[in-house]
Amino acid sequence: MTAEEQQMIEHIVRLIRKPGANIDENTPLVSSGLIDSMALVDLLLKLEDLTLRRIPAGKVQPKDMNTVALMFATAQRVGKARK
Repeated sequence: MTAEEQQMIEHIVRLIRKPGANIDENTPLVSSGLIDSMALVDLLLKLEDLTLRRIPAGKVQPKDMNTVALMFATAQRVGKARK
């Protein structure tokens, strides 16, 4: 797990307000109901900060944000380097 993935997991734990939640890079977040559609916007912004990429919201579906691993793969796939 990368440092960025760990930072995202820590952000998610704070976001869902469940201290001690056992989340790793492959934990289903959207499909399990841990993260709702409103939280996805927050996670997308955090992902942009961690990856230093601009990620067009229109190219991201909830399934792309289901796990931390998928989030970072999506950032690589559709993100553009910030200038």
